[in-house]
Amino acid sequence: MKRTVVLLVLLTAFLIGCGNSDNLNWETNLEAALQKASKENKAVLVNFTGSDWCQWCFKLSDEVFKQKEFEDYADKNLVLVKVDFPRKIEQSMETKMYNQQLAQEFGVQGFPTIILFNKLGQPVAKTGYQDGGAANYVRHLESYL
Repeated sequence: MKRTVVLLVLLTAFLIGCGNSDNLNWETNLEAALQKASKENKAVLVNFTGSDWCQWCFKLSDEVFKQKEFEDYADKNLVLVKVDFPRKIEQSMETKMYNQQLAQEFGVQGFPTIILFNKLGQPVAKTGYQDGGAANYVRHLESYL
């Protein structure tokens, strides 16, 4: 019995460590993020994601969003918004409807889709996963700003 409990604790710790979380401060409301960005003179990056099922979203998160270089860049230059379409994570009906409305408004067809707004609050890019890690992704974003 003790062995089973120990194994369950270790497995739980492993699964938590393998989670898709990062150290970024993600907003969930685009309008509030645009207001915050205006006050802080920052751009806005909106991440349309399937956080618990989308393999390309996992790749973008692992190779870019979880990297210190991107975290430092985002902290200084971006307000981040996550618009999530999970399959197993519960969301309120209000959140589901809000996220669906944003996806429709921006013509999101697949995940991940990244919409980048400049410091004036104007959408300037619609992109997604890019090879090359965090440094390349920062350069990619900067090319639109």
